[in-house]
Amino acid sequence: MTVPMQGGGGHEIAAAKERIEELRREVQKTYIGSARALEMMMVSLLARGHVLLEGVPGVAKTTLVKAFATALGCSARRIQFTPDLLPADITGTYVLSPKDGTFSLRAGPIFANVVLADEINRAPAKTQSALLEAMQERQVTIEGDRFELPLPFLVLATQNPIDLEGTYPLPEAQIDRFLVRVVMGYPSAREESQMLRTHGIDPPTLRAVLNPTDVAALQAITARIHVDDDLHDYAVSLTTYTRAHPKVALGASPRASLGLMSAGKAHAVLAGRNYVVPEDLRAVAVAVLAHRLVLVADVEGDARVREAIIEEALSKVGYRRGFRAV
Repeated sequence: MTVPMQGGGGHEIAAAKERIEELRREVQKTYIGSARALEMMMVSLLARGHVLLEGVPGVAKTTLVKAFATALGCSARRIQFTPDLLPADITGTYVLSPKDGTFSLRAGPIFANVVLADEINRAPAKTQSALLEAMQERQVTIEGDRFELPLPFLVLATQNPIDLEGTYPLPEAQIDRFLVRVVMGYPSAREESQMLRTHGIDPPTLRAVLNPTDVAALQAITARIHVDDDLHDYAVSLTTYTRAHPKVALGASPRASLGLMSAGKAHAVLAGRNYVVPEDLRAVAVAVLAHRLVLVADVEGDARVREAIIEEALSKVGYRRGFRAV
């Protein structure tokens, strides 16, 4: 079933919401854990963004992204990041054919709709940077030749906390390419008990509930969600607040403002609305903005401070609907 692209806005949004809920139900057949993480992944999918999941080993980060990729029905490739991984291992390279003496492209795993970048911060910055062009421009350059990546294109990356042994911090430029960052903590006692009861039993086989055409249609619907000018001003006020904060050395960029608005539109679709309200922006603000802040040396590296700054912005920056003459 393909998501309808014609007809009234209300019907279109209702159909899109139902397809997304179907995706949620399918993933939850095998994933037990944070509903927030899954919701932010669906927000990123609709907003054409990328996801960074952070958490200690063993909290089902990889399980979640694999289930999500399977249910999407799109081509998926997994990259296990290690200290000896090279950029060409991600993008691909030209190889010589001994038979005819010509070079041909051996495409890397980046050429997929969904790329699972597992433990991305276990590779050094040189290798991590191989994703920069792909994530921002949906293309890669190999030996001077440019290649378009298949659409839709989504990077689902997992990383361990940076204070664990053998990890490298992601460069600021790469972190800024992730639309959302979600911290996955330990499951609740109830969820963990459910894991124990189901462990060792063959999990249900996930089916693809969408396909690339469906995903592209959902993304197009999201892009058309109505946003009042007042909400544009509100989004900019939130990001501007971070740039003047005394604990912030480098605040949220204009790319962050764009990401906040895109994520807000996606959250509106999840709520079944064809327009954005302030609550949509507030619901995604921490996930979209916190990881982009570069803090001063005294509190550098403390993710809780970043989140607290965004929460402070939400509490102090008010939304004021502008007056419109009729």
